[in-house]
Amino acid sequence: MKFTYHHSMCPPEQYAPLAIEAERLGFDTITMPESICYPKHATSQYPYNEDGGRDFLDNEPFIDPFILTAHMAAVTQQIRFSTSIIKLAIRQPVLVAKSLASLAVITNNRFACGVGISPWKEDFEVAQIPWEKRGQRLDETIDIVRGLMSGEYFGYQGDIFDIPEIKLCPVPTAPLPILVGGHADAALKRAARRGDGWIAAGASLEELSRMIKRVHELRRDYGRDHLPFEIHTSSDQAYSSDGVKRLEEIGVTEVTVAFRNIYAGEPDTQSVAEKIATLNWYAKNVMAKSRL
Repeated sequence: MKFTYHHSMCPPEQYAPLAIEAERLGFDTITMPESICYPKHATSQYPYNEDGGRDFLDNEPFIDPFILTAHMAAVTQQIRFSTSIIKLAIRQPVLVAKSLASLAVITNNRFACGVGISPWKEDFEVAQIPWEKRGQRLDETIDIVRGLMSGEYFGYQGDIFDIPEIKLCPVPTAPLPILVGGHADAALKRAARRGDGWIAAGASLEELSRMIKRVHELRRDYGRDHLPFEIHTSSDQAYSSDGVKRLEEIGVTEVTVAFRNIYAGEPDTQSVAEKIATLNWYAKNVMAKSRL
């Protein structure tokens, strides 16, 4: 099992020291979410909390994850970074491919891109991207990003994008992992068909087990079950070694832990020292025992 640390939208000045400590303690990855903006008026519902509301995001300090990755990579050597997730469907594919290639290069292949579709129509509106065909837009963008990462001339003709042959320089020396998030069957199909992994946003053991089995069935159907594949999840099971073992038994390869409930909508008042103490507790009592 691998372990991912989620800072949970902490004060910006805390990211670097906590990243240094997470690396020292043996965490494998640091992951970051994304929120573009907070609309004054919104009707869309959030699918991963109990009431579907978005008030918990108001005044949370979201740093752009690409900039934040570069910031933390500069003070670390080995730990990997990931997004969980970026809203890839609202981005122009060539520009985001350039950003991703640059991140992979400057981090020495220490970046994995978790992608998905925003559940909020307002994100598409402010980016001036059509809400319609958003799934197809995401699929084509993934294909274009992958093609441009080769460093060779690459062109694309799809239903949405028509890009002449171009190439990027520099590109990473290893493929950029693309991890697909989402619980809907369309998301599971996308992960199986186009992804190097799947990210779950938290679910019961039974639900996770069902979705993991479904992803692997789809991978066999698409003829991709021979390829490496990561399965990430946040879960209340991840805070004990026994729980980690249960997650591993159903096929989870990496657990994400955060030590603050952002859905509660409460301000983050903990100091860096207090958070470091919690990281040390987790490394000693969960990570070390799980790796025996």
